[in-house]
Amino acid sequence: MKFKLKPIAVLLLMLTFTPVCYAHFGMVIPSDNMVAPDDNRTVSLTLSFSHPFEGIGMELVKPAAVFMVKDGNLTDLLGRLAPAKVMDHPAFAVDVKMKRPGAHAFVMEPVPYWEPAEDCFIIHYTKTIVSAFGDDTGWDEELGIKTEIIPLTRPLGLYAGNVFQGIVKLDGKPVPYAEVEVEFYNEKMAVEAPADEMITQVVKADGNGVFTYAAPVAGWWGFAALNTSDKKMVHDGEKKDIELGAVIWVKFDNWQEK
Repeated sequence: MKFKLKPIAVLLLMLTFTPVCYAHFGMVIPSDNMVAPDDNRTVSLTLSFSHPFEGIGMELVKPAAVFMVKDGNLTDLLGRLAPAKVMDHPAFAVDVKMKRPGAHAFVMEPVPYWEPAEDCFIIHYTKTIVSAFGDDTGWDEELGIKTEIIPLTRPLGLYAGNVFQGIVKLDGKPVPYAEVEVEFYNEKMAVEAPADEMITQVVKADGNGVFTYAAPVAGWWGFAALNTSDKKMVHDGEKKDIELGAVIWVKFDNWQEK
């Protein structure tokens, strides 16, 4: 008996066997997120662009901007970047001497990345917070970048299982019901996901742009709030959307007993 699939059935089969498109993350990972007074007072940062859970790297071309913010003062780090490799792909590194106590925000703004699979450009404004000398003053400072996640939970001194909350902002305004992708930096490739849906987890912010997530294990976790820009860029003569990502990386540590 012969039969012929209807066009809609063919489409459903194609969708069923289409590979999953995993999340991209801008990454700014420091050697430590809490610099003690007796340390060498230097924090080493690696900047990259990747699929962090799967350990699949992508080339990071030289960013448009890299800077540190402390007490509202900006320090340009772009000229100090050195070539590096992360997940076997071109990346960048920079060492920064910590001179004053308090929270320091490190930010990377990349040049737009064209993603054929999503038919759009991607710009991830990525940051992380580092405290110095036992002082965390300023950890919730709003930096005023195009889009960012303002932490409502102090992004320092967290244990695995603690809840992290943040508010998603775009052009300085909260984004109601923003979608936030969450992914673990599987740096040592020591864990695997039992299902594709568990590689990148997704939460939605509430009507005030506030989202909540409890990290189940220790390590670096990335939070990326995605929005579409009201502007477009041209690719091959056509205007294309721009995905704006507000990314923050937060470290969670294991509980230690005597």
